[in-house]
Amino acid sequence: MKGVMVQLVMAILLVVGGIVLIFSGFWVAPEGEIHNSVLVAFGEVSTFAGALFGVDYSYKLKIRS
Repeated sequence: MKGVMVQLVMAILLVVGGIVLIFSGFWVAPEGEIHNSVLVAFGEVSTFAGALFGVDYSYKLKIRS
């Protein structure tokens, strides 16, 4: 149970980090334009967080059946 909690906390932290990157793109010059590197970083963070949830869900299904 502790490992699942660690995965959930990491996924949440990664998503929050991605959101911070997106908002940072609005505050640095040129304001209002999101740089491609910010979008790529957010995509990678979201993908990793989603993978954590997916792997966890997959193993839960295998354990139950």
